[in-house]
Amino acid sequence: MNLNAPEFSAFTHQGLSLAYFDDGNPAGDPVLLIHGFASTASVNWVYPGWLKTLGEAGYRVIGLDNRGHGASDKPRDPEAYRPWVMAEDAMALLDHLQIPSAHLMGYSMGARISTFATLAHPDRVRSMVLGGLGIGMTDGVGDWDPIADALLAQDADAITHARGKMFRTFADQTKSDREALAACIRGSRDLVARADMARIEAPTLVAVGTKDDIAGSPQELAALMPNARALDIPNRDHMLAVGDRVFKTAVLSFYEELG
Repeated sequence: MNLNAPEFSAFTHQGLSLAYFDDGNPAGDPVLLIHGFASTASVNWVYPGWLKTLGEAGYRVIGLDNRGHGASDKPRDPEAYRPWVMAEDAMALLDHLQIPSAHLMGYSMGARISTFATLAHPDRVRSMVLGGLGIGMTDGVGDWDPIADALLAQDADAITHARGKMFRTFADQTKSDREALAACIRGSRDLVARADMARIEAPTLVAVGTKDDIAGSPQELAALMPNARALDIPNRDHMLAVGDRVFKTAVLSFYEELG
């Protein structure tokens, strides 16, 4: 068990090689972590301490590099990144590991993927933690085409769109494949109908930073669901909320309550 630098393996789904780690307590309740856009399992979950936090609490911790990200294959077709397609990658990983059901925890795009997975496979999801995405799940999170343009721009210094510049900088820092990410951002923005959110019975924690200008209200999203609660992560924006101590403490308490 290496909670600071896990060993990655790979499996194949739909002809793509997808990277993942499987660490923590092998006998513990499994938690499947699904990272956000332009991130990786390591950037989202290992470096901010989630693997360590959950592993030391006794959970089996599984992290997936989404297609187009990290060490996984990177198709260029936007249709390959529809959220229900990526949701099947997550379920295929559980199949590969012979795990009947797990807690799903997703951040931003990963929260959207987790929701599509839960809608398609409610019997396989013990609970959800939706980080970095509130009512934007159903109402949208603004115009993301400039982000695709920023990712493909020849000259990063010429980018004037603030959010585009933020994600371009992040993509460059993580040494990402910017063409694959541009395809991903064009293909992964499908919304979830409010009526579909209301069908999700899995216990859910919706956690958003109070300075997050992307996610939308966690309270509004939680109110649509029969068994959900909201968490405000104080004084954190979209990029910084993911590793926050308040967020980690709330998730551990949430899981302890589930028993």
